[in-house]
Amino acid sequence: MIPLRARILLADDHTVVRDGLKMVLESRPDLTVVAEAGDGAEALEIGIVAEIDLAVLDVSMPRLTGLQVARELHRRRPELRILMLSVHESEQYFFEALKAGASGYVLKSAANRDLIEACRAAMRGEPFIYPAAASALVRDYLERAARGEETPTDPLTPRELEVTKLIAEGLTSDEIGATLVISKKTVDRHRANILEKLGMRNRVELTRYAIRRGLVEP
Repeated sequence: MIPLRARILLADDHTVVRDGLKMVLESRPDLTVVAEAGDGAEALEIGIVAEIDLAVLDVSMPRLTGLQVARELHRRRPELRILMLSVHESEQYFFEALKAGASGYVLKSAANRDLIEACRAAMRGEPFIYPAAASALVRDYLERAARGEETPTDPLTPRELEVTKLIAEGLTSDEIGATLVISKKTVDRHRANILEKLGMRNRVELTRYAIRRGLVEP
């Protein structure tokens, strides 16, 4: 049953952006922001325990990305609706968002126009993607399927993506281990596997990769 007023968690690491999005959402009587988060780890912590119906998550946040948060929230609270916000018009992000359990993908540049409808669609259990890209994405997906190709995949595992993000943010192996509750030895093994998979040699190259992937902001 759809609630009369959807309770929303809004997560974005830019306070000004978050305030603007909150104004858009609360301009409608059927939507209310009851919780806010400034980074991915905080969003996950709140999302697990808060009485919310919908999580609206920025793709690129410190500590954990929106996609990582979405994946974990979907695993722990499969009934929770999830929307991704992004500045990127990216086919890869879109497919990753769907795989992570999100109902939709909204461009920040069009949030004034699309965010309300995206929230309402998510609460109805319907998918939403920004209109300008819908036809192209569906066409490309069908063409790939017709050729027997798979949709875009990531060479790194979810855990390796977490380690990559924290390396790019400048954390040491000890700090990464403490953040992810794993040993320094395990962190170092992940680091070696990541560099080997990506054909990279050092943290500088890995940081550039993390920026290109939207794991961290430049």
